[in-house]
Amino acid sequence: MKIHLLIFVSSVKEQQESNAAELMMKTFESAIRPAKGDIIEDPGFHPGFHNGYEVVKVTLNYAANECFVSLHPLVLEKEEITAETYVERLKEHGWRAVSKEEVKTM
Repeated sequence: MKIHLLIFVSSVKEQQESNAAELMMKTFESAIRPAKGDIIEDPGFHPGFHNGYEVVKVTLNYAANECFVSLHPLVLEKEEITAETYVERLKEHGWRAVSKEEVKTM
């Protein structure tokens, strides 16, 4: 089954200065389907904030053999790193920015 992990990254500080928010997605094949409450680990997650993120919603599309997994949103408040730096780290580990419209068409 194709698994699509989705996480929303936002910055409290940066939102005041600009629109610093990204919807990020990582897709992979797996026979394991996450469930609400599971904790997902990924090398793209910065250890200064989390070792894993909680699954808050799972949407199955059996016809397409796909599973959309929404992770708990990340809102940077401490600002030890910027949201942009966090997003870049995610991209280095296979995540990509997607629009909400793109997700709706999947």
